[in-house]
Amino acid sequence: MNTPRKPARRRVWILLAVLLLAGLAAAVWWGARHWEPDRARFPVQGAWFDAHDGAVNWPLIKGHGADFVYLTASEGAGRRDETFTAGLDAARKAGLLVGAVHVYDLCAPADAQAGSFVTVVPRDAALLPPAVALDLDSRSCPQPPGEAAMQSELTTFLNQIEKHTERPAILMISRSFEARYHLAAQVDRNLWVMEDFLEPTYAGRSWVMWTATSRLRIAGVAGPVRWVAVHR
Repeated sequence: MNTPRKPARRRVWILLAVLLLAGLAAAVWWGARHWEPDRARFPVQGAWFDAHDGAVNWPLIKGHGADFVYLTASEGAGRRDETFTAGLDAARKAGLLVGAVHVYDLCAPADAQAGSFVTVVPRDAALLPPAVALDLDSRSCPQPPGEAAMQSELTTFLNQIEKHTERPAILMISRSFEARYHLAAQVDRNLWVMEDFLEPTYAGRSWVMWTATSRLRIAGVAGPVRWVAVHR
């Protein structure tokens, strides 16, 4: 008596399909962890770090190809990154250019936020232009201000930190922030945009910096790295 072959063949094809999908998923996963922007188009690249990234081996970051790093100096009105000063010194010793980031809180007074930033960040002509990270955060600011109030407070903040650093700030605007406030068209500052793998267009005008991936895995850091490309 002959044994039916169709069910067996079907199982083989199902198994092959599952293995193929698993292989594709593994390839995508590996690619996401190792993808970087094309060096031919973006010859200057670096990274953004803060205390949440843990210990960083700066010579390995330099050896990977970073030209610069930005380090979070302060967040909102009261949070100062305790790793900033040590990171600044160590990154410079490794041959990296360094800039400071302030993570802006839409619900905190501009004067207090600027005070946090200038307390941590030294007056130093060798620092890169300061960057201000602007995003909607329902935890720190459940009821964001209107457009006019936001612009007034942000202008106050920028005036104070730019007086301290003697450099125009770079505005790091998220897609959601720009969708709500349309800041790119209203404030004359260089832009830093964010989107994994695909060059973003949400700002509506040219940008100078791009967080091209937040998933990069490289030697010298335990977790994923926010890798940044410069557009010239």
